[in-house]
Amino acid sequence: MEIVKDPIYKQLNNILRELIDSDTYQIRDKFLTERVICKQFGVSRSTANKAISNLVSEGHLEFKKGIGTFVKSKSSLFDLRSLISFTKMAHDLGKTPSAQILEFKKFTGKDIEQTNLESLKIDESDEVYFLKRLRLLDGVPSLLDRRYIVARFCRNMTPADGKTSLITLWTDKYHLNISGVDQIIRAVSLTDSETRLLSLEAGAACLSIKAVGFVNEEVPLWLENTLFSGDQYFFRNRLGAVRSTHTAERVSVLHNIG
Repeated sequence: MEIVKDPIYKQLNNILRELIDSDTYQIRDKFLTERVICKQFGVSRSTANKAISNLVSEGHLEFKKGIGTFVKSKSSLFDLRSLISFTKMAHDLGKTPSAQILEFKKFTGKDIEQTNLESLKIDESDEVYFLKRLRLLDGVPSLLDRRYIVARFCRNMTPADGKTSLITLWTDKYHLNISGVDQIIRAVSLTDSETRLLSLEAGAACLSIKAVGFVNEEVPLWLENTLFSGDQYFFRNRLGAVRSTHTAERVSVLHNIG
């Protein structure tokens, strides 16, 4: 495939980024050399070098002196499942996800705070699941997930369901259309119990995501408060020019495996 339009390096960046995100490569796979990129895409050595350098700075590639360039992370281009599914992210990283269920119960809306009722747009008589679980990557604590789930959308949920991907459960078993997520991300201080659960030292960095997930456009399905171990994750937005209603070209959730 030959690149013919300007600016060439931007086109090459996009093509290589899509190649990294495809099934062709997994985390830690050796990537194309400059020579191969030049031959395959018809670009100069300097253009190939610039593209690889950009992808290294973005965290997608890693250069190992004397060995070559390797895939370090994948990203998701408007892929909702990748952005909110821990299991999908773990598989993309070549790691094994698991979960420990810390708490699972079902009750009515009258037993939860008014602000949570309003966020979920439910009444005091509506049934709600509460799930608290610790998510692990290759057996290492990675995030603490606490969420309320509106029961009418997924009757007969069990604690065992919490050990799997909820996104897959909702879409495949209950045939729900996950239409979007509103997220607030901020740095927080952990309680002593949260620090112990995540196997972190006192004062360690931590990111909190408070989010509402929707089905059928604007109908809340879940309300979550998730804590990400700050030394394992960073979040990045790639912004482009403002065009109509879309301002973000790419939104990435990257796990720091370096």
